[in-house]
Amino acid sequence: MQFTVPQFIEKEAKIVGPLTFKQFLFVGTAGACCIILYFILPPFLVIILGIVLFGGALALIFYKKEGFPLYIVIAKSFLYVFQPKVYLWKKKNIPIKAIKESETEKKRKEEAEEKEHKGPRLKVSNFSRLNDLLTHIETKQ
Repeated sequence: MQFTVPQFIEKEAKIVGPLTFKQFLFVGTAGACCIILYFILPPFLVIILGIVLFGGALALIFYKKEGFPLYIVIAKSFLYVFQPKVYLWKKKNIPIKAIKESETEKKRKEEAEEKEHKGPRLKVSNFSRLNDLLTHIETKQ
């Protein structure tokens, strides 16, 4: 038995003429603001602000950036700005350059280190869990 696959399932229904419900809300909100401004402000300001409001409403309705309507782009921009961000730093393992030292310099350094620490030094293996623990703490996993 064959079934037909529905096409264009992502399209919103046209409610008011050629406009969807969201688009009609944008135009209706701009119109309501203009009516309120008509009773509050002088006529020349109402005309100027009306042009700005309806221009903004038309931009929200019809302008698309990379296939997304402008109101979605604005909403995602606010989410990006106000959401917390996680910055990860990955340390590069660069090999250490070996510099030959004379034995007298080595002895001086060892003596200076022993004087500083006044006790045996703790040696950490490269294959210990210390590196894993450091990564775990830094990334909060």
